[in-house]
Amino acid sequence: MTLDFLREFQFFAGVPDSQLKALCNYLMDEYGCDPAHHVIAANEGNAAALAAGYHLATGKVPVVYLQNSGLGNIVNPVASLLNEKVYGIPCLFIVGWRGEPGVHDEPQHVFQGEITLSLLDTLGISYFVIDKTTTENQAKAKLDEYRALFAQGKQAAFVVRKGALEYSGKPAYGNSHTMTREAAIGQILAAAGDDPVVSTTGRASREVYELREARGQGHGHDFLTVGSMGHSSSIALGIALQKPGRRVWCLDGDGAALMHLGAMAVIGASRPANLIHIVLNNEAHESVGGMPTAAGSVALCAVARACGYPKVFSVDSPEELDKALEAAKEGKQLTFIEVKCALGARDDLGRPTTTPQENKAAFMTALGE
Repeated sequence: MTLDFLREFQFFAGVPDSQLKALCNYLMDEYGCDPAHHVIAANEGNAAALAAGYHLATGKVPVVYLQNSGLGNIVNPVASLLNEKVYGIPCLFIVGWRGEPGVHDEPQHVFQGEITLSLLDTLGISYFVIDKTTTENQAKAKLDEYRALFAQGKQAAFVVRKGALEYSGKPAYGNSHTMTREAAIGQILAAAGDDPVVSTTGRASREVYELREARGQGHGHDFLTVGSMGHSSSIALGIALQKPGRRVWCLDGDGAALMHLGAMAVIGASRPANLIHIVLNNEAHESVGGMPTAAGSVALCAVARACGYPKVFSVDSPEELDKALEAAKEGKQLTFIEVKCALGARDDLGRPTTTPQENKAAFMTALGE
């Protein structure tokens, strides 16, 4: 189904999702990152609040797009801001349905997929499931029904199955950096040795796994955070605080770091001398299509300094990265390293063959040794 049924809406905010790639590409071609019409938010709750502001200023209905894994981030603004028992702010949600029951998906999506519709029910959000057989007229008819809900200050959603939306445009994404993320991760793993490593959601963790495989190494030193985007640094902090005698490495992403940026303030206030926090910054949500993040215009190192990190580095070459890694190891202080990376990953990049439970057990065993 094409996206013509959405042309009446004039403001979109959200977090990119591979299931919504057609919508994301359409928005980038139609609006780019013009904040008057389209904002790529730090997290889904941020998008819902932006939508509320748009409605307050214009009286019009906004659209928030998200993967269903982000429903947890909108629970608070939906329940305590948008809901008709509070301010009664209308909003149309477009939700990519990962982990749909009966459809094979990665383990981090399975439970979320099972509870997606019931969670929308609990939040009082009416929904309509769009699949490959849904017609434009059916979607428009459902929107006609939703207008009555919007007039009452209620919210509604389209839940999108895989391959349901169509758009032929293909925006080009890129940046000026030349160092690949996988090469940078390879250097970092070499520097880390047998130290515990917590890696973020998406391709970074897949590359950590494949690099270990290629080197004939085990996976016990790596915690691969396959879900819960934005929380890897907090997981690493929790480990570092309880294992002060072990150096802990966090491989974060720019989109993930921005999603819960407050975690850096907590890390800086805690100031664990044994934590090295590395943000692999390619200025993009690459794992879900390549849409830009705000990290291209945010001084992450200045943020780290303001949060209390005593040692801060920004690097964009293998030589600079080696120097920063060595300084981090020798300094024995909380350290932040921004690694500026190019977009792109190998076409044959695989996925971990171990389950999250197996990863957890191996990691805890190695951590206890």
